[in-house]
Amino acid sequence: MPPVNISAFLLTLLQLIMLRRRIRVRRERQRRLRRAVVAILARRSQTFRHQSQYCQVNRCVPVLAMCFDGQSDLRPDFRLSRPTILHLIEILRSPSDHGWGFDLEILVFLFWLASATSYRVVSRAFGIPRSTIHDIVHKVSKTVNGLKNRVICLPPQDDLARIGAGFENLAGSAAFNHVVGSIDGCHIRIKPPSHDAQCYFNRKLFYSVQMQAVCDHQCQFLDVFIGYPGSVHDSRVLKNSPLFVQSLYPPEGYCLLGDGGYPCLSQPITLITPYREPVRGAVEARFNRHHSKARSIIERAFGIMKARWRSVFFKALEVSPVFSVEVVACCAILHNFCLRDGDTMEPVEEALRPDDGDGQLQPDSQCGERLRVRMAAALSAPVENLPALDDHDYI
Repeated sequence: MPPVNISAFLLTLLQLIMLRRRIRVRRERQRRLRRAVVAILARRSQTFRHQSQYCQVNRCVPVLAMCFDGQSDLRPDFRLSRPTILHLIEILRSPSDHGWGFDLEILVFLFWLASATSYRVVSRAFGIPRSTIHDIVHKVSKTVNGLKNRVICLPPQDDLARIGAGFENLAGSAAFNHVVGSIDGCHIRIKPPSHDAQCYFNRKLFYSVQMQAVCDHQCQFLDVFIGYPGSVHDSRVLKNSPLFVQSLYPPEGYCLLGDGGYPCLSQPITLITPYREPVRGAVEARFNRHHSKARSIIERAFGIMKARWRSVFFKALEVSPVFSVEVVACCAILHNFCLRDGDTMEPVEEALRPDDGDGQLQPDSQCGERLRVRMAAALSAPVENLPALDDHDYI
């Protein structure tokens, strides 16, 4: 057995002890570093939980200074009153919102919708990069469209009697107390697409997409169907809409009112149109007058929406036809939202002009003719017996 070198052994043992100590110190430092990082992240998480915005808003921008002063009228630039904007922000806000702040994003979207201008102009107005404006507009439009089923919805059975009474008051006759909606179409100007542009060219000689809407007696939309090209006739849009295909509205025993561009129907939905001109006698003329009084509420609804979003409806939208459908849906949703908040506007006169349907009168359908005859007869029937009739005995 060779002799053991004691000094070499002790030196090696000492080196092992020192290495182990260095490893233990290094591990302790790593633990302390991890604990410090966790503590910092916990403090930041707690901060974000109580304050979702971690960017500071530049209040020197004029349009933002007006928003945050708490006094200025916001309607000229945002087309909504201050209480309505605050309510909308409250409804749309989410605990996970951060970055620029969802309040600011709502203001950017409303400003763009109210002016329907380019992203570059909105970028200059808010001092935000143009690419960010594009992202905000598309993001918020999807968020607003998420409210569609809550804001635009068919009324429950319990509300039908109230709506019928409203149309009876509009028409001025009890013959219309089973009317629960008025239906019509509206053309929205768009920039012609690069392909199939002729499909969007309508009879009024501009490019458009169509919006079919049903409203109640208070101008609130009950159903909207948006997206058909402008060249398509109103009756075809109706027959391809879920309202017609699925017989969603009105329920049995009630009816809608439409202009001469629609057929007079009782199946699969009940739709009553006016008599075609020239009318045959005073009964038909009287029915048409009262029918027009009640039906024109949909034109007033369109007029109010157009008055609020003039830039969307009175000039061509500089967006793709696909996104234009989303923008128009936002306008309809915000229309109902504003009416429910009492934020009203006077309709524009152009939208209140009688429309001729869609240039072509639809032939009267026998399935709806019987109901129209009954309504016309009830309208013309005397409310009280004439004195001359009491002088005779009838067997």
